[in-house]
Amino acid sequence: MADSAALAPPLWPTLSNEKVCYGAANFNISSFGILETYKTPSVIFGYALPLLEMQISLIFVLIVSSHMFLRFIGIPQFVSYMLAGFLLGPQLIDLVDFSSDRLSLDLDGNAALEGVAKFGMIMFTFLMGVKTNKRAAFQTGKRPIVIAVSSFVLTMVTGMAFRNFRIDKVDPLYMSLRLAPTERTVIVSIQAITLLPVVTHLIHELKIPNSELGRLAISISAFNDLLAFINLMCVSYIGTYRYVSPRTANRDAAAMVILVLVIIFIIRPAAQRIVNITPEGKSVRKLYLYGTIMTAVAASSYTTFFNQIHVLGAFMVGMAIPDGPPLGSALEAKFESLATNVFFPISIAVMTMKGDIIGVLYAFDDISFNIFLVGFTLVLKWTASFVPCLIFKLPTRESIIIAMIMNYKGFVDLCFIEGALNKWNLSHATYTFLMMYVLVNAGILPTIVKALYDPKRKYIGYVKRDVMHLKSNSDLKILTCLHRPDNISGMISLLQLLSSPLNNENKDKGVIAVTVLHLVKLAGRAFPILVPHDKRSKPRLLQNSYIQTMMLAFNEFQQENIGTTTVNSFTAFSIDNLMDQDICNLAFDHLTSMIITPSGRKWSPDGSYESDDVMIRRVNMSLLDRAPCSIGVLNNRGHRKLKINKRSKGTVKVGVIFIGGKDDWEAVSIAKWMRQNPSVRLTVIRFLSGQEPDKSKNWEYLVDNEVLNDLKSTYASAENFSYTEKIIKGGPAVTTAVRMAAEENDLMIVGRDHDEDSLDYSGLVDWMELPELGVIGDLLASKELETRVSVLVVKQQQQHE
Repeated sequence: MADSAALAPPLWPTLSNEKVCYGAANFNISSFGILETYKTPSVIFGYALPLLEMQISLIFVLIVSSHMFLRFIGIPQFVSYMLAGFLLGPQLIDLVDFSSDRLSLDLDGNAALEGVAKFGMIMFTFLMGVKTNKRAAFQTGKRPIVIAVSSFVLTMVTGMAFRNFRIDKVDPLYMSLRLAPTERTVIVSIQAITLLPVVTHLIHELKIPNSELGRLAISISAFNDLLAFINLMCVSYIGTYRYVSPRTANRDAAAMVILVLVIIFIIRPAAQRIVNITPEGKSVRKLYLYGTIMTAVAASSYTTFFNQIHVLGAFMVGMAIPDGPPLGSALEAKFESLATNVFFPISIAVMTMKGDIIGVLYAFDDISFNIFLVGFTLVLKWTASFVPCLIFKLPTRESIIIAMIMNYKGFVDLCFIEGALNKWNLSHATYTFLMMYVLVNAGILPTIVKALYDPKRKYIGYVKRDVMHLKSNSDLKILTCLHRPDNISGMISLLQLLSSPLNNENKDKGVIAVTVLHLVKLAGRAFPILVPHDKRSKPRLLQNSYIQTMMLAFNEFQQENIGTTTVNSFTAFSIDNLMDQDICNLAFDHLTSMIITPSGRKWSPDGSYESDDVMIRRVNMSLLDRAPCSIGVLNNRGHRKLKINKRSKGTVKVGVIFIGGKDDWEAVSIAKWMRQNPSVRLTVIRFLSGQEPDKSKNWEYLVDNEVLNDLKSTYASAENFSYTEKIIKGGPAVTTAVRMAAEENDLMIVGRDHDEDSLDYSGLVDWMELPELGVIGDLLASKELETRVSVLVVKQQQQHE
C-alpha cells in the first residue's frame, strides 16, 4: 500500500523553485496546457490565468445562452448578465466556492476575477460620465427640479419614518438590533435615488435619447443624482462618525471636498486644455487618452480608500471631461467597445453570483419587512414622481412613463448594494433579495415603457402638412438635411428651382422658409443635442470648416433670393440609427411641409457612380415610415444645368412622370412651385396602362384627372409647359419610357409609390437597388443610366394610425 501511494501521481504538478511564488504555495500564473496531466486535467485550474479564462468563458457562455431566449420577448441584455450571475451562484454552479481554494491556501482564486470586474465597472461608469451631455442634463427649469426633489425627498423621509417599525421583532440571530436600522436605511436610500448613469443607459437602450421625454428623464435624474450624492456624503459621515470614529469621519469628508475641488479646478481645465490644443480634424494624442483613464482609476482608488463607493470617483472625473469631439469621442472610440461588451458583462455577473436564492427562502421571515419596505417605497416614489408630472400638465401616459423611469434600477445600484454588503450594512439574504429585485425591475420596466411610448404618436391626428394642400399665399416650409459636404450644392440647386422673383403672376405667393439641418454622427455623447447656428453657437463649433462652408453657402443663397427666401441653420449630433427622430422632431416643431434629404448614393464630378452610404439610406427608410410631413429624396448627379446663374438665361428642363396616386399628386404640386421660376421648363408625362379602370370604385383615378386638369388649365397657354400621355405595357416598356424621359430633362420629379393596378411593373420590383426610391425612382438613380439626370422622389405625408 505504501509503495502504490508513493507511485500515485501528485494532485498538483511539481513546480521548480523558480516557478514558486513566495507566500503562496503551489501557485503559478500559467500552465503547460490542458494535457499537462492526463489523469487529472483539471489541474490547470490551479494556475491563475487558466482559472480566470475558465471563469470568463463560463460567464459569456451563460450570457449568450440566456439572451438567445430572452431577446425574443424584448428583455434587455442587462438581464442576461444578471441571470448568468445567478446561475453561477450557490444555487447551481457555485463558481465562487469552486474557485476560492484552487490556487493556494492563502490566495483566493476569485481575486483576479474580482479585479477585472472592479476595473470593468470603473471603466464603464467613467465612460457613461464622459458621454453624458452636461448642458442638457442640468437644464434649468422648475419641472425637472420639482419632480426630482419630490421623488427623492418624499421617498426618503417617508421611508425613514418606517425604519424603526417593529424593530424589536428582529431575530438577533439574523442581525443585531444595532445594525437592523442601518440595513433599512440602506434599502430606503437605494429606493430614493435615481442615478444619472443608470437612467442614461436606460434611455439609450430604449432609443429615445433625442425625444422630449428622454431629455426630461435625463434632467430629472441628474438633479436626483445630485441630491443622492449629498445624501450619500451625509449618511457616510454619520455612519463613520458613530460606528468608527469622529476622526475618520472628518478625514473622509475632507478628502471628498478635496477631490471635488481638484476635479473642478485642475482636472476639468486640463481636459478643456487638451480639447483646445487639439487641431481641428486631428485625433487626440494617445498620451492624453491613457492619462485620462489613469486619472479615473486613481480617483476610484481614492474614493475607495476614503470609504466611498469605488465607481464614484470615476464617474465624477467622467463628468468633468468635455463631451463630444475631440476628447470625448476619442475616449469612446478607444475604450467603449471593450468596456461595454467585455468588462461590463463580467462586472454584473460577478456581483450577482454572490447572491444565494436558497438562503432567501430560509430567511424569508427575517427579511419579510425588508420586502414590504421595498414595495412600499416603490409605490411611494412612483406616486411622488407621477403627481408632479400631472401638475406640470404632462400627458397622463408620459407621466406614467416618467414615474417608471424614476424607479428604474441598474448597474450602479448593484454597486451600492455590494458596497453595503462588504461593510456589513446588509445581511446576505437581503443582499440577494435586492439583487433579485433589480433583476425583475430591469426586465419588466423597460418592456412596459416600450409598450407605452411610441415616438410616432406625437404625429398622430395633426393637420395635413404637405405641398398639395398649401394655400396659394402660404409659405413653403422645407427642411433640408445635409450629411456630407457634397450634399450642399445639390440642395441649393434644388432650392433655387423652387424660388423665383416676385412678379404680377406670383406677387401673392408666400416665401420659402428653409431650415437647414446638418447631421453629425454622434461621438462621445450618450444622447443627442441640437445646436442652432446663431450668436449663441459655441465658438469652437463655428470654427468647423464644414459648418462654416454650409452656413456661407446658404447665407449666399438667402441673399440672392432676398425677400422670397429665409434660412435657419442647425447642427444635430445624433446616433446614426436615431437621426430620423431628430429630423422628424425639428420638422414637427417648425411646421414644415416637406423634408428633403439626400439619397445616399454618391456620384463623381463626371457623373459616374462612386458609392452608397448605407447609414443615410437607413435613415431615409425610417423617415419614410414616420415623418410628420411629406418627404423628398434627392439623388443628385451634379448636372451643371441645375445651377441657375442669374446672369445667364439658361433653362432647366424639369420633367414629371405621372402614374397616379397620392405621391404623384405631391410631385405635381412641387412642380407647380418650380413652374413659377422663369428659368424652368416643365414637362408632365402621364403613363397609362391602356386599360380603362372602374371609375365608380377607383376614387384615386378621379383625383388623378382633377389634378392634371387643374395643371393643364392653369398653364395651357404657357410656353415653358408641355403635357403628354404615353401608353405603357409591361416592365421593359416602362424602363424604355423612363430612360427616354431622363435623356430629355435635367431633373425628374416622381412619386415613390403607386397603385399596383395602375401600371405593369413585372420584373422591375425584383431588380431594385434602392427600394426607398420606389420603382421609377430606382430606374432614374440606376448606375447603368448613362444620362446625368437628377431625380427627386416624393412621398406625400401619410396618416399614422
